[in-house]
Amino acid sequence: MLLVGAGLLALSGCSLLPAPASDPTRYYVLTPTSLDAARPAKVERARVVGLKRIEIAPYLNGKDLVVREAGNEITYHSFSRWAEPLATSIGRTLADRLEASANVARVYAQPFPFEVPRDYDLAVSLIRFEGERRPDGRTIPSLVAVIEVTEAKAGGAVVLRKTFVAPELAWDGKDFGALAAALSSGVVALGAELANVIPAP
Repeated sequence: MLLVGAGLLALSGCSLLPAPASDPTRYYVLTPTSLDAARPAKVERARVVGLKRIEIAPYLNGKDLVVREAGNEITYHSFSRWAEPLATSIGRTLADRLEASANVARVYAQPFPFEVPRDYDLAVSLIRFEGERRPDGRTIPSLVAVIEVTEAKAGGAVVLRKTFVAPELAWDGKDFGALAAALSSGVVALGAELANVIPAP
């Protein structure tokens, strides 16, 4: 009887276990720029630039999408995550936007090749890259970065340093796919600004 009971229990064991729950985590990437868009002809003596590694504020440098509440409270949304490191995806998008600019001949990412001379080096420090719930109840994507342009030589002077704030877009505060898309638009705008601040030939 004991053997029969054990056999019946073994046969029905799978039905006693709860069904596995589906993983609610969603992963997001920055929206890639279109490769089909017509690119302008390069101007004479277009610049060769170096793009330094993107610096990211430590509280942003993780996988979870971030929402800032009431000015200084940070919420990490562990079920809404970036699929790759932000420094990698942002650097790739910025390099693509620079390559598409008429006054940029070539972009090199750090570490730079020794044998290729560059005109300027670009540095980007990301200090906001998140959703934001304003005290007035509005929810918006927030991208703020510090841009620095330096001469690409030993002891090169700082040509320009400025703070970039992405154009304000609407966000419903719930759709994290829409937040990722809006932040992607901000990165594209940042790339356009980088191209604009490079000194003309």
